[in-house]
Amino acid sequence: MNSDLHNPAPSDPAAWLATATPAIRATLERCLDGHELTWQEAMPFCHVEGDDLSALCRTADELRRQQAGEVVTYVINRNINFTNVCVKACRFCAFSRTQRSEEGYFLDDEEVVRRAVEAHSLGATEVCIQAGLAPGMDGDHYPRLCRAIKKAVPSLHLHAFSPEEIKYGAGLAKLSFREYLQSLKEAGLGSLPGTSAEVLDDAVRHRIAPGRITTAEWIDVIRSAHSVGLPTTSTLMFGHIETDEQRLRHLDTLRTIQLETGGFTEFVPLSFVHQEAPMHVRYLIPDLRPGPSADDVTRLYAIARILLGRSFRNIQVSWVKQGLEHAQALLSCGVNDLGGTLINESISTAAGANHGQFVSPSRLRATIRAAGRIPAQRNTAYRLLRQYDGQSDEVDALDQVSNPEALFGSYTVLTQDLRYRFRKRRADDEAAAAKAPKVPS
Repeated sequence: MNSDLHNPAPSDPAAWLATATPAIRATLERCLDGHELTWQEAMPFCHVEGDDLSALCRTADELRRQQAGEVVTYVINRNINFTNVCVKACRFCAFSRTQRSEEGYFLDDEEVVRRAVEAHSLGATEVCIQAGLAPGMDGDHYPRLCRAIKKAVPSLHLHAFSPEEIKYGAGLAKLSFREYLQSLKEAGLGSLPGTSAEVLDDAVRHRIAPGRITTAEWIDVIRSAHSVGLPTTSTLMFGHIETDEQRLRHLDTLRTIQLETGGFTEFVPLSFVHQEAPMHVRYLIPDLRPGPSADDVTRLYAIARILLGRSFRNIQVSWVKQGLEHAQALLSCGVNDLGGTLINESISTAAGANHGQFVSPSRLRATIRAAGRIPAQRNTAYRLLRQYDGQSDEVDALDQVSNPEALFGSYTVLTQDLRYRFRKRRADDEAAAAKAPKVPS
């Protein structure tokens, strides 16, 4: 990535626009004047390099400054991926296992609640719950989890269940998306992750995840969630087979929904992690790219700020996908949020991401300060809980964790833990059903 992007932008846009080519300069000047680009007008940005890339990033950074200020936020949270067993076989997913796999696991409700309580005791304000679509679940499984966690820790925010999971749960419960989401809200759900979006283009979805939730269904779940008062995040997984046009149309779709509902809290670009993805390992797709390049990532973040910034205040970088060093650089390309501590990151780790499963609050703050910005802890709704204007920090409980894997476990350890083996759970369920009294027909 261009090293100039680490330098603070001059206060006068003319200074960084002067070196850009005339066409790029003219479009960026219109952005700075408040013009909202169409996705077609943004197409020339998709392959800029050198001075044009620098100008694009400095423009995105200036728009970030105007729209979100100098504060960079993070949330203290924990991921709880309660099962990796899934009835789907998405070609990009290295996390899921079949029900017959010796690595399939399923955490019982008590263990999920224990992990939530532990996270809260260490300062977490949010748990993020996403998992595979395991056979044998019932329509009340997700609401039951919500009720159990909220009973144990009422103040903890539940950020849970992707649109794919909502479709699965609603089908099991025989309810519409809206009815099912309303039941989850009444059970204590606070917001949804806008994952399972990948690229909102059915031609792409059919190739990388046949049988996955369709574009129309994803949009229906999201709009339904917003209509019942459940905010969501939004995402884009890029760097595999999608075209520039498909990326920009995806962003345009998100912008259209946001202008209608105002229900998105943030946008999170997600680089495709290819190392262990089945479609890479098994050569399932001949034209598959091995994830985006560093410059491609930089361009996408800057374009996201320029296209979405007026309707999306918050653009989040995934340190799990990019690593903290690159995440720090992207804070100068339109980004104003570093995501969360995560504690148990399993899905990207299983795919081959090598940036760890946990980052302490103090490391997140150090990363933000190194970019010349002001760190602040937020909650899920982006309300600031603590702003760190000076250089001195209080020591958070999570900062004192010296061996997070020993304390919190890891995906690899969990797949080998006989206590939570999915096949054992199915056998226990079948044994219990056999012992249950027969109901006369």
